[in-house]
Amino acid sequence: MSRASVECVLDAKAATGECPVWSAEERVLYWVDIPRGRLNRLDPATARNTYWVMPGPIGSFAIREQGGFLVAMKNGFHIFDPKTESTKPVANPEPHMHENRLNDGRADRAGRFWCGSMKEPIEPHRPQATLYRLDSDYHVTPMQSGIITSNGLAFSPDDKILYFSDSHPSVRTIWAYDLDIASGEITNRRIFVDTIGLRGRPDGGTVDADGCYWMAANDGGCLIRLTPAGKVDMTIDLPILKPSMPAFGGKDLDTIFVTSIRPENADLSKQPLAGGVFAVRCGVKGLPEPKFKG
Repeated sequence: MSRASVECVLDAKAATGECPVWSAEERVLYWVDIPRGRLNRLDPATARNTYWVMPGPIGSFAIREQGGFLVAMKNGFHIFDPKTESTKPVANPEPHMHENRLNDGRADRAGRFWCGSMKEPIEPHRPQATLYRLDSDYHVTPMQSGIITSNGLAFSPDDKILYFSDSHPSVRTIWAYDLDIASGEITNRRIFVDTIGLRGRPDGGTVDADGCYWMAANDGGCLIRLTPAGKVDMTIDLPILKPSMPAFGGKDLDTIFVTSIRPENADLSKQPLAGGVFAVRCGVKGLPEPKFKG
């Protein structure tokens, strides 16, 4: 275990809090509540949280270089303009798969957006999800099929490795791929960590400045730091059972913001802050979050 401070910065009671993204320019944290279709803006300095409601569930998003956001929703990728509160569809990779929605996603340092889908409700015998790459011209390329629940996207500091996971209990595996950042191609898929035996399943992830992978251990109530060799380096307990995704932020990128899930019809007496947003400080620094160039 590691000595770390853990603070609830927003008792949001989110149904499924996900995809925290720090804006260094604004010094605010953006994050989503998937089923409620909310794109949130949290100012940690004032604890003020505001939000926009999307026209459907929002799985993930990226801040755009040109302003506004790229959002991944049930019916594909859209551009969202917060000034006009309008959305414009730009690509739908799965128009024929009405049971699927887009889930975990993030931008790479070349300005593309990577995003995986998932079926709702989940059926473990139907691995019909896919990892997609959205280029800045809005061309979509399927990159990996045969997934149940897409999660855990992150990139190594040198842009040579892409991490991706399937968080379903029957899989609970994080993979590593060789990434060609110039072309956007991935090869040499291999198991980075099989999390059976670890606390929790691999939900969202991020990579710190040292190249270590941080895993939100869903159902495990903790964050787990994994070295580039896939070894557990640090475990930080959280006051909730289902953390969903970590992201580095703060002035010096030394705060780990963690979103979480508030399960329906569950006894929350031992985790009343479930669905909150947390700030973890443990002396580790992260990297700036890239923007989408489209």
